[in-house]
Amino acid sequence: MPANVVTHLNFRGEAAAALAFYRSVFGGDVTTVTYADAGNVQDPADAGRVMWGQVAAPGGFRLMAYDVPAHLPWDQGENAFFVSLGADTAEEATAYWEGLGAGATVVRPLGPAQWVPLHGMVRDRFGVTWIVEHGAS
Repeated sequence: MPANVVTHLNFRGEAAAALAFYRSVFGGDVTTVTYADAGNVQDPADAGRVMWGQVAAPGGFRLMAYDVPAHLPWDQGENAFFVSLGADTAEEATAYWEGLGAGATVVRPLGPAQWVPLHGMVRDRFGVTWIVEHGAS
């Protein structure tokens, strides 16, 4: 089955505005989950910020974005994006995860998330951060 690769943009407090902007350009629907929605508020400043968001437009355009939480470093010039890899099955997601994980640093272990059955983040041996998911629409 073909892999579904999506650009995942990282912001600090501007993800909702960016998603709205890209929706105005490409059309489609915006979906967001805030840190408060997910019950994952470690810093009060993050409560209303986007923990997971996407624009999905007719014709296949998809873009994901989130606000890097306050407790993590963020530099727009150094970690402005992730590569998000969607898999049709849990088995595919696991295979991608295992392949990308060779010599990698696990950022978030592959497991259930509030918005999908499987979600994980890994920084591969080349420094590229991948999000591997199964179940995202």
